[in-house]
Amino acid sequence: MDNKFFEKPILNSPYAYPARHWELDTQGQPTQQIIERRRYAEFITPIPKPKKHKAAAVQQNLIFDHISTQDQQYDPTPIINALRLHVDRWRKIPNPNDWKVTPETARLLQHWRHHPFNSIRPFFCQIEAVETAIWLTEVAPNIADGKVFLEHLANANNDANPDLMRLALKLATGAGKTTVMAMLIAWQTINAVRRPNSKKFTRGFLVVTPGLTIRDRLRVLQPNDPDSYYASRELVPGDMVGDLERAKIVITNYHAFKLRERVELSSGGRALLQGRTGGELNTLETEGQMLQRVMPDLMGLKNIMVFNDEAHHCYRAKPNHDEEDLKGDEKKEAENNNKAARLWITGLEIVTRKLGINRIMDLSATPFFLRGPGTLKAHSSPGR
Repeated sequence: MDNKFFEKPILNSPYAYPARHWELDTQGQPTQQIIERRRYAEFITPIPKPKKHKAAAVQQNLIFDHISTQDQQYDPTPIINALRLHVDRWRKIPNPNDWKVTPETARLLQHWRHHPFNSIRPFFCQIEAVETAIWLTEVAPNIADGKVFLEHLANANNDANPDLMRLALKLATGAGKTTVMAMLIAWQTINAVRRPNSKKFTRGFLVVTPGLTIRDRLRVLQPNDPDSYYASRELVPGDMVGDLERAKIVITNYHAFKLRERVELSSGGRALLQGRTGGELNTLETEGQMLQRVMPDLMGLKNIMVFNDEAHHCYRAKPNHDEEDLKGDEKKEAENNNKAARLWITGLEIVTRKLGINRIMDLSATPFFLRGPGTLKAHSSPGR
């Protein structure tokens, strides 16, 4: 039997707007029919519970009862599709003077969309991810429709990540999250340097990774690195490259947030000192000392931007979650995941208190944390 889907699964250029797609049935199987439009995003996005409830308990949605609770309800309303539509309309505006962005941002957008790149050209999905962040930052606050999305983000973050403003950009594995980070850093830094009084932009960045291997791979985000993406991939016009040298970028793994011992003591020595002082002996570094160790280059800056790479590892565990269904290795894995996630997000909370964060950009190909008692990662993810 002919199977056109497997003969030609790819219908669109990675550099152009995805204008058609293979239809899938309710089981996710190809119907062999091509639909002449972009595939709609099908995500489950949360609607944070209202602050005031009637006394009666809220009935859980039976369709989504495996992730919905009385504390947080999930609604399948496709807010991502609505956001895509607004960004699409904005992208089609012909005159850059009508884009409602700074001249520096307009210059970068034109460069990414139309520059004749000599080697690696940004994919459409990479440009769209950055466009979405730009639209939410520069355009949305000034238009009525945009404020709806900002309110949704604020409510979702307040419910899931109090005091942390997170925006998730979901890109498929291999789509190039590092390039997206470089483009976002360039956009923020160039605007911050040329508009030092604006609170929308920063030249301080903290990039947090789940491990040393990924951390070392992201050195290409440093403007002075020999393989810097800004130069090697032509991500910035030549006359703007100098502005990037003003960026302060710290790349670390989340393990660095763990408070370290200031002095090495044997168990016997610790017991002896505790006996003399008559109380618990605290030999851990302070939060301020930890920040000075991890990110000394950022200590003089305020309102930095954070990038969480593989951000589905960073979440706040749901309280009082029932773990009885998890046994053995699965339960141990869930406990280890929660411990790591708690260290990661606690570190970001310290950065927020001590330095200030203007936004956390979560990048991941996995928007949901589905194993163990973690909070679903798509709370604040209307970006992609």
